[in-house]
Amino acid sequence: MNRKQQEDLSSFRCIRCGACCKWEGPVRVSDREIDAIADFLGIDLQSFIREYTRLTPDRRSLSLLEKEDGSCLYYDDAEKACRINPVKPEQCRDFPLRWNFPSWRRFCAGAAAMEKGKDS
Repeated sequence: MNRKQQEDLSSFRCIRCGACCKWEGPVRVSDREIDAIADFLGIDLQSFIREYTRLTPDRRSLSLLEKEDGSCLYYDDAEKACRINPVKPEQCRDFPLRWNFPSWRRFCAGAAAMEKGKDS
């Protein structure tokens, strides 16, 4: 059993701090997700793929583009919100329950709130 399987995250609640959206690395998108995002944004599918995605380093899928600082292109820092929230990729919806990054607890305010709740 790996660490993620052992870890009880049932009390985790996202408080929209944006830490996961600011972490560098690919946000892999499936064909279905690409269709949904392009449609949501009102962008022609081929234009969306060409202008707003890139091939992942392992060359196995497409990823959403990142801003210069590595954060997601669709994360609005001022609003603390995902601009494509209704159609955001599964990878985003699954954080941190099915995936997370090294030391995610140090950056995620939701993790801090979860730990605080355990201490109560």
